[in-house]
Amino acid sequence: MNTTVHSINKNTKKVLIANRGEIAVRIIRACRDYGIRTIAVYADTDVNALHVQLADEAYSLAGNSPAETYLNIPRLLDIAKQAQATMVHPGYGFLSERAEFARAVIEAGLIWIGPEPDTIDELGNKVKARQIAQKVGAPLVMGTTEPVKNAQEVITFAEKHGLPIAIKAAFGGGGRGLKVAWRHDEVEELYHSAVREATAAFGRGECFIEQFLDKPRHIEAQIIADKHGNVVVLGTRDCSLQRRNQKLIEEAPAPFLTQQQRERIHQSAKAICAEANYVGAGTVEFLLSVDGTLSFLEVNTRLQVEHPVTEETTGIDLVIEQLRIAEGYPLIIQEIPISRGHSFEFRINAEDAGKGFLPASGALTEFTPPSGPGIRLDSGVINGSVIPTTFDSLMAKLIVTGATRAQALARARRALREFKISGVASVLPFHQAVIEHPDFLSEDTFNVHTRWIETEFANQLAALPRQDLAESKGIIRTFIEIDGRRHEMGLPADLLAGVTPLVPVGEPQPSSPVVQQIPEDPHQVKAPISGILHAWLVQEGEQVSEGDVIAIMEAMKMEVQINAHRSGKITFRAQEGDYQDAESILANIE
Repeated sequence: MNTTVHSINKNTKKVLIANRGEIAVRIIRACRDYGIRTIAVYADTDVNALHVQLADEAYSLAGNSPAETYLNIPRLLDIAKQAQATMVHPGYGFLSERAEFARAVIEAGLIWIGPEPDTIDELGNKVKARQIAQKVGAPLVMGTTEPVKNAQEVITFAEKHGLPIAIKAAFGGGGRGLKVAWRHDEVEELYHSAVREATAAFGRGECFIEQFLDKPRHIEAQIIADKHGNVVVLGTRDCSLQRRNQKLIEEAPAPFLTQQQRERIHQSAKAICAEANYVGAGTVEFLLSVDGTLSFLEVNTRLQVEHPVTEETTGIDLVIEQLRIAEGYPLIIQEIPISRGHSFEFRINAEDAGKGFLPASGALTEFTPPSGPGIRLDSGVINGSVIPTTFDSLMAKLIVTGATRAQALARARRALREFKISGVASVLPFHQAVIEHPDFLSEDTFNVHTRWIETEFANQLAALPRQDLAESKGIIRTFIEIDGRRHEMGLPADLLAGVTPLVPVGEPQPSSPVVQQIPEDPHQVKAPISGILHAWLVQEGEQVSEGDVIAIMEAMKMEVQINAHRSGKITFRAQEGDYQDAESILANIE
């Protein structure tokens, strides 16, 4: 293993951040504390984003979709070369767990801030990760030893081992490509749904199957490892409060574990990472059922969204440690630190909990976060920021810390009451309701589990009023001539608002968009969100029944099912693959 310490002068070091939003801002601030310069990249809709404003330099990715921007490896490497970057930090999501990106960065002569590419490959393949866990004696439930080939293999596994079962993407993470089947009649469709999500998110659709534990808690161990063979567990987190397998509230340390359970988690996490020759920050995840059964889940080979609660309870800046490790320095700590208090993280997503956590977009007319003792805000937005439809719904993270769990909860109540967001729907009402719920507040047991929102939480939250604020147009692209050479130029569309474009003679004249006012029609199937119409699940002209799942839409990395609101013959009004505004007409059911 290469243990070289890169001794480049800090003034010449520059980190390209291959990400956006909250995590890009977080990395920029850590780099500033560490004393090195930062390079931001941005999609057209992010031209005015906070991470672009804060970085030392910023370069356009010239596009809007993830594929042409934050997932565009050649473009990112071109910018790294142009900006004379020396290091690349992938953040989380996007390319953070793509071994091919890590290899390309290293082959370009840059320092990759993350695990070795071979380690990402090995642990990113969840089947191989299970094999490593089994080798070191980590706890495991029954599962397939290889990815399944078709839906029939999933059905056969369910018949042999019983329900519920988890259908999981073999590559990637973050809850994408994970479906839980509770009934035999839903197994086949959930398998196909998991494959679709995995393919869209990670470029590969292979899935494997394992038993799903009853009402499991989601417990994870934060690890950090250097290039000198040192692996340290920095404690546990509980991330059980989830919707659609996406976390909403996390806390550290994980409460209500026995000493034996905690030690087993620590020992297994360290053994798995040592066996995989892990380098950098990573997370080993487990499920803990109500009967005390503990099972290894997966390894996330990147920084986690919820890393701040570990930072608050250990005093260790994980992003700065990532930078130091990448440069070849040894860990600043060699043993599990003593926890200093208790910390919660509340993900502040642009979603309406009263509408099933549907993602929202638009411009923030007010974003006034709380402050005071124990309050930290990691945010990618400010007043006036625009939340686009093309990316993740996470706006910010509210981190609240106290000397005890009770004190942290008291401070969280105060902070969530102070937090004001307008212009875009947010999950603030949900968080305020949860921290008053007995299942979450109990002083001697923890009754929240990964499906608690769907099963036990009586969601009485009212749907928030729809905001009719126009989303930012992002960038208008034009061309200018400098010294006889043609150059493309991008200008913020808002800057040119009200300006009539000049059109060369002979070119088509621009036409104004026509907004058609369509009266309410009980036959119409409308889009519940703005996003891509991913697939029709029925045929044109087919007879459908009320409640049938007829289509899939995708927005902000979320797959949303469209159900028939009535029975009848369906006529399509929109095509697969096209972008649809919320409330646009997808079909008629006559």
